[in-house]
Amino acid sequence: MSAYHPLTEREAVQIARSLNSLFPEDAKLICREIGDGNLNLVFHITDGARSVILKQALPYAKVVGESWPLTLDRARIESEALMLEGRLAPGLVPAVYKYDGELALTVMEDLSDHVIMRRGLMEGERYPLFADHISTFLAQTLFFTSDLGMNQQRKKQLVREFINPELCKITEDLIFDDPYTDSLNNNFEAHIRDEAQALWHDGPLHLEVALLREKFLTQAQALLHGDLHTGSIFIKPDSTKVIDPEFAYFGPMGFDIGAVIANLLLNFAAREGHDKEDVARAEYRRYLLDTVRELWTKFEAKFRALWESDGIDRLASAAPGYRDDYMLRLLRDTFGYAGCKMIRRIVGLAHVADIDRIEDAAARERAQRLALSIGRSIIMRGRSAASIEELTGITESAAAAFHA
Repeated sequence: MSAYHPLTEREAVQIARSLNSLFPEDAKLICREIGDGNLNLVFHITDGARSVILKQALPYAKVVGESWPLTLDRARIESEALMLEGRLAPGLVPAVYKYDGELALTVMEDLSDHVIMRRGLMEGERYPLFADHISTFLAQTLFFTSDLGMNQQRKKQLVREFINPELCKITEDLIFDDPYTDSLNNNFEAHIRDEAQALWHDGPLHLEVALLREKFLTQAQALLHGDLHTGSIFIKPDSTKVIDPEFAYFGPMGFDIGAVIANLLLNFAAREGHDKEDVARAEYRRYLLDTVRELWTKFEAKFRALWESDGIDRLASAAPGYRDDYMLRLLRDTFGYAGCKMIRRIVGLAHVADIDRIEDAAARERAQRLALSIGRSIIMRGRSAASIEELTGITESAAAAFHA
């Protein structure tokens, strides 16, 4: 099996069987294709006692079809990113067993004993260790691939290895351009057309988004996961695993941090569709905002501690006020990128199940409008923000206004 072609389940079994360390020679293997994403085939293979995941990149986006071609090199980027993240943040990504460049195939640890975090949040689950785990992942992977924690010449070489123009183009268009114009890529329900049209003509908002887009295009600050939403996190109460870094590239750190926060806030906006009782809804929303605060607070503390213990840039460590200024800029970027991520998930091409699966149309519309309100407000606050409390305060105020 050599030349690239999309695998069948039978071929996936043959590959798994060839990895002698994973299954006994006489194992009876069962395979099913479980991919529900837009870009890949995902096979789950098990003998009943052991299991493995085979993930193969497709040369096009499934959500559109073969008219939207994609590079298969993203499979290499994903595999190498997972292995690097595994060294920098042990235990927080799945183990990689094999990468086959010709087939654009990665064989990795099965996480079937975890759940996709988005689903868990929709069902009202709480994850007391999540903020600690994800802040460690963010601090370790971002600090040690930045000029603060990595040899700067080696970093430049690594930037070259993670050039990812095709997938960056998706982000540049779907997050930073399409929602702010009448694009054919946009996808929204008719009842919020007024909101979409308002976005298209909002000059002050366009300025803020243009500035954030400029940073995404030009600032190779650290190696990003690039698509760090709650659908890219497998979780259980005592374990968090970050998956799917095929959008990895060197960009502004706040993009990854903001992506996680945005998805917590999208779930916040969706709670009316998931919690029928007012008290339960208020309590879960409080949990989500507490998680946002804890995530940022722990990230900042861990990042600063790494800077103190492992910083390699003399001037960055010695210059009075530089460290505080750096962290403030990270916070402000986090505000802006979180807002952009929220807006694109309401009016852009790809949405989130948290909101789309709300059956009651009126409740779904309120969730959509609330998410857009929060997203725009935190973008507009971004360049003046001074604390994470401002973000949670904006969110609480927007929710109160919708129920005034």
